[in-house]
Amino acid sequence: MANLVNLESVTHGFGTRILLDDVSCGISAREVIGVVGRNGDGKTTLLRIMTGALEPDSGRAIRATNSSIGVLRQASDDRAGETVRDHIVDGQPDHVWAADAEKRAVVEALLGDIDLERELAGLSGGERRRVELVAVLLGPHDLIVLDEPTNHLDVEAIAFLAEHLRARTRAGLAMLVVSHDRWFLDAVCTRIWEVHDGVVDAYDGGYAAYVLARVERQRQAAANEARRKNLARKELAWLRRGAPARTSKPKFRIEAANVLIADEPPPRDKLALEQFAVTRLGKDVFDLINVDYAVPDRVLLDKLTWSIGPGDRIGLVGVNGAGKSTLLDLLADEREPDSGKIKRGKTLRLAYLSQAVAELDEEDRVLPSVKRLREETKLATGRDASASSLLEEFGFTGDKLVARIGDLSGGERRRLQFLRLLLTEPNVMLLDEPTNDLDIDTLTVIEDYLDTWPGTLIVVSHDRYFLERVTDVTYALLGDGSCVLLPGGVDEYLQRRRRARASEEAASAPAPAASPAKSDAAAQRQRKKDLARIEGQLVRAEKEIEKLHAAMTDAASDYEQLAKLTEELQGAEARRDDLEEAWLEAAE
Repeated sequence: MANLVNLESVTHGFGTRILLDDVSCGISAREVIGVVGRNGDGKTTLLRIMTGALEPDSGRAIRATNSSIGVLRQASDDRAGETVRDHIVDGQPDHVWAADAEKRAVVEALLGDIDLERELAGLSGGERRRVELVAVLLGPHDLIVLDEPTNHLDVEAIAFLAEHLRARTRAGLAMLVVSHDRWFLDAVCTRIWEVHDGVVDAYDGGYAAYVLARVERQRQAAANEARRKNLARKELAWLRRGAPARTSKPKFRIEAANVLIADEPPPRDKLALEQFAVTRLGKDVFDLINVDYAVPDRVLLDKLTWSIGPGDRIGLVGVNGAGKSTLLDLLADEREPDSGKIKRGKTLRLAYLSQAVAELDEEDRVLPSVKRLREETKLATGRDASASSLLEEFGFTGDKLVARIGDLSGGERRRLQFLRLLLTEPNVMLLDEPTNDLDIDTLTVIEDYLDTWPGTLIVVSHDRYFLERVTDVTYALLGDGSCVLLPGGVDEYLQRRRRARASEEAASAPAPAASPAKSDAAAQRQRKKDLARIEGQLVRAEKEIEKLHAAMTDAASDYEQLAKLTEELQGAEARRDDLEEAWLEAAE
């Protein structure tokens, strides 16, 4: 199959630094390639060269004639008075564009809260970003290039986007995706490109397969990067021991993975951490008693009573505007509830990582700003760490140590913010979207620190992978003032949201014309038949998936056959997921 885009011996650099050195690669139809690497290693440069937005210093980029490439850019020029409708559907009225069910589903899922008649100039940054994403998705493209497409999307929208892109891929669309959202990469990608040290290493499969292959390469090469190796092994161990929803869909060779993690302990000893947390915090952390909080157009918290204890590791999910950041502000004593009471433990040393980075002095320098906080600190593991060694682990080396904070990128400032937070030695941490602007390697460093941190942790994040990785329980703000425990985690939250939407649609649908009703007995028999039929189809789908897993293990060294089997597996899993949803609906 001919490639849509080919790079031949491409070299490109900025100043004295070479980002791409004699790189050759390509992408063909139905391929979904995830591009990963540290911030500044050349991911965006690679994408710009492939799309023609940047000419390489040497080598060439060859694009297929008559192929259309859609690019999700960080910003674009607005035409005066241009509306959302003009931008995404060329101004077509609703009865024209909404007749296409696929277009209608995309707009409702990603722009449901935005009036299509609003002018682009009046949108917020997050709203504008979603509009740009929808415009690319609705375009008639052969290849789409998405740079951080999950930014400003909630968990529900990310799940929809992944399913939509899987369907588009089966229809022939090719994609290049740069993202730090590892769940998303694992859900949609058929290959991973790692950009580092001027080269592009290719791995077959999704993110989990990439982690396995990278660890294998490190073992075989006896790499001296022991820190990164250990983090990758720990992450692989968590992937294999994680939630049932993940382990039931392995995208890599299970036997090889089991050998690699045979001696790897669980990422954290929950009992030991909880005991240590009690000694540092006592028995009380937060007690919320009948807490109310409202904004002018809705109630965010309604008579919320909630006890949070020492060592609790809590993830918070909910749609945008449900009150997640507001709840963290209340816990941090930055807002007062309208009524009710919040009791805080006497020994709390609270650290709050908000979404803003305004608390950093832009005129200050990186190393002095950290040294003033603490020259040496003893981490929760008992290991002494100097300011300079911690900065190095968080990616601040060379000129970055003396750089002005105001000159750092968004991701670098976020890293520095988290590092400074660790140095205060808190026993309670509130993290609001901590993964924003961070690359995957930095996220694994943060996860490693949190694994051995013995305090109370509350995390608000749309990054499903990070949330499941560092927390033990998940709660949801449902938008009606309630905060509920989700034993089934994010999957249960998505199911609740689907049921809520279905109920709303059923309530708003016109009543059907009266017709003779079936007897209760006949209706009951029909329901049993439907359930039996779906269960039979589910059994066949599971058997097909098992056969494909076995075939993938046998074809581990045949990359072409493995890619074909991976595509078949994605189709089988999609059918299985549809059947499971149909079974739930029939059972209800």
